[in-house]
Amino acid sequence: MAINEERPITLAEVAKLVEGSEKGKEIEGFIKKFVSLPYEKAVELKKEIVSLNILKLKEAHIVKIVDFLPKDATELNKILNDVSLDQEEVNKILDVVKKY
Repeated sequence: MAINEERPITLAEVAKLVEGSEKGKEIEGFIKKFVSLPYEKAVELKKEIVSLNILKLKEAHIVKIVDFLPKDATELNKILNDVSLDQEEVNKILDVVKKY
């Protein structure tokens, strides 16, 4: 398998990519322990966060949010320790995440 591009993906997307492959069997147990959402919901949440148009959030940050599903501002700030969000941005993100 050749690498065509490098970009951050959620654990749910990893599970979908390795599904049915030899390597997938090896890491399936690990992935199941940490995947919070099914693939479809993870993709949907990712799109919703992107649609918030918070310029400070890079794709890697969005992936972390989807993987960890922070419940409050403290958890979100721990995930995004290198990004300074104002309270309005934090609330927007948490409102979207709460739906999942």
